Amino acid sequence: MKGRLLVEGGLVVADAASAPQAADLLIEDGRILAITERGASGVDAAVPRIDATDRLVIPGLVNGHTHAHGGLGRGAVDDVALEGFLAASPAINGQRGLDDLALSATLTGVELLKKGCTALFDMTTQFPLPTTEGLHAVAGAYMRLGIRAVVSPMLADRTLYQAYPELLSSLPEPLRAGAAALKATLPDACLAAVDAAARDWPFDRSRVRPGIAPTIPLHCSDEFMLGCARLAQAHDLPMQTHLAESKMQAVFGEQRYGKSLVAHLAELGLLSPRLSTAHSIWISDDDIDRLAAAGVTAIHNPLSNLRLGSGIAPVRRMLERGLRVGVGSDGANTSDTQNLFEATRLAAFLSRVMTPDEDRWINAAEALRMATEGSAHALGWGDRIGRIAPGFEADLVLLDLAQPIYVPLRHPVRQLVHGENGAAVDRVLVAGDVVVDRGRVLTIDEAQLRRDAQAAADRLDALNTEGRHLAQAMRPWVSAFCCGIGRTPFHVHGGRPLDG
Repeated sequence: MKGRLLVEGGLVVADAASAPQAADLLIEDGRILAITERGASGVDAAVPRIDATDRLVIPGLVNGHTHAHGGLGRGAVDDVALEGFLAASPAINGQRGLDDLALSATLTGVELLKKGCTALFDMTTQFPLPTTEGLHAVAGAYMRLGIRAVVSPMLADRTLYQAYPELLSSLPEPLRAGAAALKATLPDACLAAVDAAARDWPFDRSRVRPGIAPTIPLHCSDEFMLGCARLAQAHDLPMQTHLAESKMQAVFGEQRYGKSLVAHLAELGLLSPRLSTAHSIWISDDDIDRLAAAGVTAIHNPLSNLRLGSGIAPVRRMLERGLRVGVGSDGANTSDTQNLFEATRLAAFLSRVMTPDEDRWINAAEALRMATEGSAHALGWGDRIGRIAPGFEADLVLLDLAQPIYVPLRHPVRQLVHGENGAAVDRVLVAGDVVVDRGRVLTIDEAQLRRDAQAAADRLDALNTEGRHLAQAMRPWVSAFCCGIGRTPFHVHGGRPLDG
């Protein structure tokens, strides 16, 4: 039993819709028991206390979409579009052992915690296929850090070149022969690995739970997608996929299925509150209506969307049509950071280039709600995290109000969303446990982590040299093909500055 803890004297932002209030928070066994007026809690003097004087207390941010394997891939991705990145992905993520998987997850979790994020949806990968040991290695890393996580293996039964045979045919020999020889993992083996890991899950599911992630609909056969959905239902797993992230996905989706990717998923019966869709850029109003009606959560990833030139998600239209929206950082290899404050600010500011109508811009409260409550639903914890309220987990971030962005203090939520970059993070609590104190993660030796990460990166870069050379040879052809598709007229605008 953890007992009680009092966080006293802070300026509390209970949720995005509530006015900040000077209040004390009484925590019992890791959950919020009561929110009281400052000094009015009436608890025994022996109850441990955290002094939150001159601190803004907010719910822990929730990262609705990232890839922990990106931690060890930071700096490895050139200026390429999505499909160019996918072509190089095996060379970036290959040759990793269990220690590397855990190390990369630790790097990701540490950065998230230091930037005020207390929970994440991790679409993790392991080559050539997920294993129980690999998934448990990643989950164990999060447990040791003290961050909440959904560990969701990224799955596919088609390679990039099987998903797009037109791309394959555009390659010259011998590159075409090499790409054609690549084979995806057998679908039954993938599903069996996830099934085994979920059945034998040794971790507290209230802290770290398993999920499942059929990576991109076009990279998965219909039967494989349905197999993922059956596992999700059987084991109560959150499910996530990359939906219409690039124009190429949207164009070829309609060519393959005779309808949009969303309409195809709906026809298969795959849309449900259990599903979240990362990116969701190249989608129509009809698609948004289908997703909203099914209770799906869309995860906005503005950092990687810009980095890879994918487009801008139509977030205002999503909100207007009743679709729940969360915010993600995406992996550190494609967004170069795990800073959810930056992603949240971009979620607000990008709406300004979508339309000159100020009433349709994403305001600070809406952006904060997406980065907390919206993303929490994608993790399957919408009734437990993302707000400061009685019965909710005590996942809290204390921000130093002496930092310049809060001086003078007029509108805490606006100043937080528009100006915070993580520099003000003073303490972070997960389930009432202090895991970051004065900007330092208490559960890991950060100096040793840095040494381990550099050594691993040097070793993996050497092991992946051949694959990297192949990816560099492929790049001009893949880029030319994708650029050609990008110039193809299409009825969905994918976030161009029209009327988002």
